[in-house]
Amino acid sequence: MSMTIISLRAALQSLPENAPEPVIKDLFAPYLLRSLGFQSEEIHPEYNTGDGAVDKAARKTIGDDVFLHTKSNPYLLLELKGRDINLSEDAAQYQRTVNQLKRYLLAPNCKTVQWGIITNSCHIQLFRKHGKVIYPATQCLPIDANNIDNVVASIRKKIENPTKALTIAVYNNKGGVGKTTTTVNLAAILTFLGKKVLAIDFDPNQQDLTSSLGLPLSKGSVFEALKERGIELQSTLHPYKFPLKKLNSELRFDIIPADQELIDAPEQLLRNHLQPHTLYQKLEFSRQEYDYILIDAPPNWRVFSQLGVYAADVVLIPTKHNNLFSLENAAIAIKKFIPEVQSTKADGSPIPLPIFFNGEKITLPQLAVAQQEINNILKTAKKEGFDLLPYFYPRYTNAKKDLHIHEVPSYANIASSAFSRTPAVYRDRSAHEYYKNLAKEYFL
Repeated sequence: MSMTIISLRAALQSLPENAPEPVIKDLFAPYLLRSLGFQSEEIHPEYNTGDGAVDKAARKTIGDDVFLHTKSNPYLLLELKGRDINLSEDAAQYQRTVNQLKRYLLAPNCKTVQWGIITNSCHIQLFRKHGKVIYPATQCLPIDANNIDNVVASIRKKIENPTKALTIAVYNNKGGVGKTTTTVNLAAILTFLGKKVLAIDFDPNQQDLTSSLGLPLSKGSVFEALKERGIELQSTLHPYKFPLKKLNSELRFDIIPADQELIDAPEQLLRNHLQPHTLYQKLEFSRQEYDYILIDAPPNWRVFSQLGVYAADVVLIPTKHNNLFSLENAAIAIKKFIPEVQSTKADGSPIPLPIFFNGEKITLPQLAVAQQEINNILKTAKKEGFDLLPYFYPRYTNAKKDLHIHEVPSYANIASSAFSRTPAVYRDRSAHEYYKNLAKEYFL
């Protein structure tokens, strides 16, 4: 079959009904990659990721650097399956394939990879990799001769125009778990590590993020920017600057402050002006400007939390080991609230990241009580058809009963630094280490 005369659609139609993986590789994959904009010398078959071989890796030629020859800096990985592998989202084989792709994306020879695709020629799904985080960039889409060209064109558009930022909503339906402390110190440590960061105080009733940095509240301009098409949200931001006297320079990250006008605005009035996608759309420009956008969302499931979670790629969920409600509320967010947003947003995001314990020292007996509570939560969820294990014990496997949950301990010195209007990570060595570890655990 000649590459010049056959289209992707014709390639799909030429496949036998129960085509096995080698046939998908030979008859379908070359046309899929060509439709995604890659030439044959830009594609490497059976690419060694450093943790197994992925079916195809691809990258555009840069000057004399032809990917097929240099094998360096892959951009996209393609994992292929035969039609005997069920890739609809609720299938066990789907989850295994996604886990396999994630392993390849995080492998040593794939540090430069930004995208991953799985397909068996009946379904296709695109994943985005940002640092350590991998999240869906599309749902797992059924494909056939009628829609293949449109689906692949929309995937090509995404991979050719990647957003720079990872957008993170910091959310738990339970208050008092240190969401603002997490947002401020994560923004500060990511800035310290050389990243460009925007933090958004989307909790107008508490306004903790704005006041903890000593910044003025917005007097209606954030609400105005959210409502009006012609006003950029960027116009409302304030820089937070921390001087580095020894180096005669400063650390700077940007803040969109809480808005006074939103404090007591009735829910119905807000919903008249703010759609679920409002904040997401308003951040379009910022997603190309920043490396990280952090949204401090309120501890409820009303308009601001819903808009904040909708705008995010991933949701970071602080909990406390000695606050059982914070664990239960994390489970509710993962089972109910985040899927609600996923179904409205319809691109597979946002996804919840595994929980972490925030801000308390833990004794072994306390840990045992928390683990018992988590076991109850996991059992209840299983009966309802949810597997929450990866969100509570991400390293737990059949071979390794690893009950490790990431911790950010010693709350006292972190919370007290809020009075100085300075992030704790810039004042306190142990806080600096805790949040650096948090950033490395989840993002870097």
